[in-house]
Amino acid sequence: MSFLDEFQANLESLPNILHKKYSLLRDLDKSLQEIQRQNEKRCEQEIEDVKREIRTGNITPNTSLLRFSDDALEEQKHSVRIADEKVTLAVQAYDLVDAHIQQLDQYLKSFDEELRRERDTVATTVSPAPSLDGSNKSGRSGEGGRGGRKKTRLATAAAAQAATEAAAAVANPTGMELDLPVDPNEPTYCFCNQVSYGEMVACDNADCKIEWFHFGCVGLKEQPKGKWYCSDCAALKNRRKGR
Repeated sequence: MSFLDEFQANLESLPNILHKKYSLLRDLDKSLQEIQRQNEKRCEQEIEDVKREIRTGNITPNTSLLRFSDDALEEQKHSVRIADEKVTLAVQAYDLVDAHIQQLDQYLKSFDEELRRERDTVATTVSPAPSLDGSNKSGRSGEGGRGGRKKTRLATAAAAQAATEAAAAVANPTGMELDLPVDPNEPTYCFCNQVSYGEMVACDNADCKIEWFHFGCVGLKEQPKGKWYCSDCAALKNRRKGR
């Protein structure tokens, strides 16, 4: 059984366990409230009895000798025991959820390391050989290399996005937005200066400073046919034609 399968199996039983603990908490809370009401009535009645005895002169109003009955004191001790039990249940529920969160953190860390190794492997595999005349910019190839590199980037980004969405679905089944940390060493692209995500397109200008762009940031919905230039490089190209 893989780590993900084991985590999913443990996660499926978590709601039932928490439901039982919360149900017990509610029952204890009801019992505690009932005991507190009984104790308040008993104490109020005993206070009235003491006042009546003082008015009739049967007892001396010496406050140092006045005390509640053993029954009233026992009810108060019972209330404290129930409250302690509620705290214990709440701590158990918290620890149970925290253990699953730590398990998920471990999985996400392993998953991130696996994705990074895959990206490094792909980058090493598709890295173009430098040209003999040295005319091309380091790390870039000709038009054929750029086309293959564009397909590789799209395939890698799509695979990474699918894997990330799958992990997010397991980590966040309720669909709530989560604030996950971003790797500070992750390279950034596009005009937005953000990391690689979703579908991206490469500028066909070999000297483009940015090189890769998100579809949404440049107004694209599908892979352009033929050559494509970013707005900066397109403007530069038009200025050169106008001379």
